[in-house]
Amino acid sequence: MNLTPLLTASAVIQIHTALAVLAVLLTIAIFCIRRGSPAHRVLGWTWVLLMGGVALSSFWISQIRLIGPFSPIHLLSVFVLVQLVISVRAARSGRIGRHRGIMRAMVFGALIGAGAFTFFPGRTMYQVFLGG
Repeated sequence: MNLTPLLTASAVIQIHTALAVLAVLLTIAIFCIRRGSPAHRVLGWTWVLLMGGVALSSFWISQIRLIGPFSPIHLLSVFVLVQLVISVRAARSGRIGRHRGIMRAMVFGALIGAGAFTFFPGRTMYQVFLGG
């Protein structure tokens, strides 16, 4: 592992990466605690803020440009922001099944799935973990 590519990347990439890594770690913690508990609520709100930060920070990352400064990943960021709101509203109104489904989809799709693309050749995480 070589942290130099990350440490020399722009501040927004460093912030984006830190928020995403914290969200992954927090996801593990949330999956290990009782649903609906006070700890779940606190960690859940923290996760929502982290994921909101990950999604928002992506708008200042434009290494892949397809439409102006934007790429398809920015559509995912908009989707995540909307889904965060819908999921929180679902939980607050007692629609726990909907909340759970949206959150799981975001964990596996937006966090883990999209995160996997950062390991493609030429991307920062590829350089950090796989060299090149």
